[in-house]
Amino acid sequence: MANNVIVLTGGGTAGHVIPNLNLIPLLRDKFDKIIYIGSTNGIEHELISAYPEVEYYPIETVKFRRSLSPKNLLIPFKLIKGKRQARDILSKIEPAVIFSKGGYVAVPVALASKKLHIPLIAHESDYSLGLANKIAARSANVICTTFKDTADRLNNGIYVGPPLKNTEISTAEKQRVRQMYNLTSDKPLCLVVGGSLGANSVNNAVWGALENLLKTHQVLHITGKGKKNPDIKQNGYTQVEFINNMPAVLELADVAITRGGSNAIFEILAHGIPMIIIPLSKGSRGDQVENALYFEKQGYALTLMEPELSSDNLYKTFRTLLTRASLMRANTKYAVPRDSLDKIVSCIMKYSSAH
Repeated sequence: MANNVIVLTGGGTAGHVIPNLNLIPLLRDKFDKIIYIGSTNGIEHELISAYPEVEYYPIETVKFRRSLSPKNLLIPFKLIKGKRQARDILSKIEPAVIFSKGGYVAVPVALASKKLHIPLIAHESDYSLGLANKIAARSANVICTTFKDTADRLNNGIYVGPPLKNTEISTAEKQRVRQMYNLTSDKPLCLVVGGSLGANSVNNAVWGALENLLKTHQVLHITGKGKKNPDIKQNGYTQVEFINNMPAVLELADVAITRGGSNAIFEILAHGIPMIIIPLSKGSRGDQVENALYFEKQGYALTLMEPELSSDNLYKTFRTLLTRASLMRANTKYAVPRDSLDKIVSCIMKYSSAH
């Protein structure tokens, strides 16, 4: 008989981890133990370390590279090893259910779950399924989706919306964040989100347009790990590698420039912030482009495609954004469901109790 234990998995980028972190407070009272299976040195290992009550098990993981990389030749061997490690961990723990947020880290766990007949609930953030969730879909009981259209295309899909935490931000917390990032209240704030791993093309375009951007806005720039530019120091500009208190920062932001990862753009959308989306195109399956075009079609954002990205085009698009900002804010008012985490937990409990 299964134990009253849940296994969480997913990683590679913060977008595949943070939704799991948002679920942990809701799962504490429902399970005797929460286990996380991830990679040895990935961002998920770093982020989950803030939750001492969660046991972390590392396994071999392998990322499929869309370029012609010799590292792809190692995929079958690493995948077999990772699947064996995941199977051994799951056999020992005997969890009631597994929740996967996707990313290449989750693939061995999803494959092992099928072999061991453990209920698997997965969540897909993007408009179309990523490779990990395409594999997981074959054995998953349910694929929860952020986009309604995505669920409609799946036999086992259920629309829940983006797994965002509903957090009330106090005035004191806002003031603390202002001080932390050197923000003032006399100028609107432009937030730049390059993704947890950073985006060199976005960073360079922002740095080139910075003088113009600072004429009307303060700029808080999330560059990604190891990607800060020590040569740029200007009044009204702050650069950081990563932000742990994103909801508080978003409470202060007036406009945003972001990559096209679904979790980031839905979080920005939930705060009613007009945005420019610069979707990753090279080395991508095209999911960020799909996300960006969907958001633009709904009147939530402007899209600037990466091949057209330059400092001049970025600032030109930024000027257009400012002229449409009021209409975009009105469009976003009822765009994001607020009960997504509860729906995911209900789904988890349904299949956990059935096991």
